[in-house]
Amino acid sequence: MEHRSESTGGIVSVSREIAASPSTVWELVSDLPRMGEWSPEATGGRWKGGASRAFKGARFVGHNRHGWRRWSTLATVVECNPGKSFAFDITAGPVKVARWRYDLEPTEHGCTIAESWEDHRSALFARTTSLLTGVTDRAGQNRRNMTATLDALARAAEAGGDG
Repeated sequence: MEHRSESTGGIVSVSREIAASPSTVWELVSDLPRMGEWSPEATGGRWKGGASRAFKGARFVGHNRHGWRRWSTLATVVECNPGKSFAFDITAGPVKVARWRYDLEPTEHGCTIAESWEDHRSALFARTTSLLTGVTDRAGQNRRNMTATLDALARAAEAGGDG
């Protein structure tokens, strides 16, 4: 499957076509506890504050790993348009880390999904997080992880969302 990748101004984006409807794919990417099924780095997590699904303002504690290193972050859903787009901001305590975004466009055979990551870290915090996570090239790591995530997501969506 062909992937498109680009990086501009602190934003990394990867896209691919999936042979499933935008609504099917959106249901999967907005189900943050399941993200660990597809992502090489995110391992899942849990909704906070009584939330059990995505909606604008919902918060989610996400767990991540890279090798033996483990860390958690707080995600706040900032955009939630079923079948079209989904975005959340990541923070570590009071510090802004990143925005993750998924945009879906219908195609003749399903949809195209674009996953993007926008770095919100200061240079000092970026150096600190590289020590914590063991990732020195966050943009490159995310590009590789996003490609793998979209491939796994496509397999799940094309199988009906089960796997």
